[in-house]
Amino acid sequence: MENKKVTYAYIGCRTTEKRNARGKGISCYTIDERGVWKLKNITKTMDNPSYLAFDRTEQFLYTVHGDFHEVSAFRIEENGNLTFLQTLHGIGQNPVHLVPSLDNRFLFVASLQGGCVASLPRREDGTLGDPVWVEHLEGCVEGGVSHAHQCLLDHTGNFLLVPTQGRKVGYERVWVLKVDQATGKLSRASWVEARTYAEPRHIALTEDNKRAYLVNEKGNAVTFYDFDDAAGVLTPRQIKTTLPDTYTGQGQASAVLVYPEGPFVYASNRIHESLASYRVDEATGYLHPTGFVSCQGLTPRFMTFSPDNRQLVVANEDSDTLKFFAIDPDTGLLDYTGVTVPTESPTCVIFCSR
Repeated sequence: MENKKVTYAYIGCRTTEKRNARGKGISCYTIDERGVWKLKNITKTMDNPSYLAFDRTEQFLYTVHGDFHEVSAFRIEENGNLTFLQTLHGIGQNPVHLVPSLDNRFLFVASLQGGCVASLPRREDGTLGDPVWVEHLEGCVEGGVSHAHQCLLDHTGNFLLVPTQGRKVGYERVWVLKVDQATGKLSRASWVEARTYAEPRHIALTEDNKRAYLVNEKGNAVTFYDFDDAAGVLTPRQIKTTLPDTYTGQGQASAVLVYPEGPFVYASNRIHESLASYRVDEATGYLHPTGFVSCQGLTPRFMTFSPDNRQLVVANEDSDTLKFFAIDPDTGLLDYTGVTVPTESPTCVIFCSR
């Protein structure tokens, strides 16, 4: 009899007093066929394993260490346990996002206060070498940087989309970096300006690679772009608020997702503690807001889809919970399932099977 595969969830977190955090390391959960989560173990790491990514084979796991200058590598064993391989030092300050190249030979890392994107060579044993290239995204004042918050690889593997927040000393843009897939070196293809003080944070691409949706942290808005994946050029088309029009308080938008199985986009709001949903006009790409629901917690920093794409999984950092929302396949509307997974200071969730 063939053994059934086990689904594992790995949760990144913050751990430091500076971040008022309660996390203890990378948490590993098993998920059974009924969708029930069970804590398997917690792998202790250097502080703030705050954003995680697999390599393309899902044999290795990588984490940034937020607020510091490091990235760590782990091998994933057949039982889902993590075996520490290496911590690489000297990455730009406060690495916040990482993604492997399509051919799995490089790992790209965006650093916020470092204001840069580094290209690290990957070895077959999962370890990392020193950067082959660091693209520094300069600021608009002397000594300033542009605060890179993400490095999203497009579906061709030829471009990285890098939202930068500016934060008064840098540029509020989405930079498009050309990837030399042979060498891992990066060069600038184009950039597009965001609204002043909008602070672009994260961007998501549609499955066909032709459209992109950017969430602006302080602008509390989602911007829609057409994406020319031959030239590496974004063209802005529309901007929509992430907050209800009857809400007059503050907000900090955090995450944005494009649903892979229907014409829907989702964004999360900190301070307002909500999730916004949009229907996408399939002919034009324009967004039409369809509703707002409570995130059922505090500070929805991160969200992702469940492995079967039937639910939205939300990491509420300051209430120490994951919350689950059923996705209506016809309307895209979200319905809280009532399910809670307790986990301290969660900031990222990724899934794999063994």
